[in-house]
Amino acid sequence: MENNKETIETLNDLIMINNDRITGYERAMEELAPEDSDLKPLFENMIDESRQARMALGKEVQVLGGTMAEGTMASGKVYRAWMDIKAIFTGHDRHAVIANCEAGEDAAQKAYTEALQEEHLPSFLKEMILGQQQQLKYSHDEIKSFRDQTA
Repeated sequence: MENNKETIETLNDLIMINNDRITGYERAMEELAPEDSDLKPLFENMIDESRQARMALGKEVQVLGGTMAEGTMASGKVYRAWMDIKAIFTGHDRHAVIANCEAGEDAAQKAYTEALQEEHLPSFLKEMILGQQQQLKYSHDEIKSFRDQTA
């Protein structure tokens, strides 16, 4: 039973990271200047990706008898506040928006890596989490390549 509680907590942490990603990319779309609208489909794809991950994680939480987490992590709130402050100084600068998105992707990678180190997770959940992390890594690399183009 204790393992279920720990597993639910780990899965809910990943759900909140995905909630942070969704909110972060929604905020990033708001920060884009009109001439940077080419990034909107990319950001929308990242949002969809996190929604799918969140739902898969939430389903497992429910199977374990838990309740899916809502909201975001404190670090996500700090991240979004930083985007707000930075936007004031940068005037919706494309590079700054993309760099902030990359920082968010770094945080997601760290959270997934930490989750995979949890010994209480059953192997089938580790496989699911690893698959999600690999997808997020691909997205991270895509954001990084956009950032490198704007440097």
